[in-house]
Amino acid sequence: MEQPEGFVAPDHKRKVCNLIKSLYGLKQALKELHEKFDRVMIENDFIINECDKNVYVKGTEKEYVVVCLYVDDMLIIGSNNDFIKSTKKILTRKFDMKDLSVTDFILGMKITKTSSELVLSQSHYIEKVLDKFKS
Repeated sequence: MEQPEGFVAPDHKRKVCNLIKSLYGLKQALKELHEKFDRVMIENDFIINECDKNVYVKGTEKEYVVVCLYVDDMLIIGSNNDFIKSTKKILTRKFDMKDLSVTDFILGMKITKTSSELVLSQSHYIEKVLDKFKS
């Protein structure tokens, strides 16, 4: 590691700063965030999905909550609002976050909730691609 150009201390050219924690925007910041997120989720009895390490599940036979992490955004899905609220409370104690409430669009997919299911659709994305390449 070297002192940044223009900020070299002439009498201390070989001295550099040792960061105690990573800063947002640095290459390792996302890795640090993910490691902390894993720790918080495991401490609160969530199970990390083996197929997708960005999916965390907690539940019983009667209720469940699923947290999907994408970079520094997350989607929380659950069987009831109380379980979702308790998960949000856990996360807000450990992370600076904003609750954007119910979502209807994420990662290019439209989410529609019916009385019995969640429907994912990419029709909006497909229409954008078709418009882009329309001749």
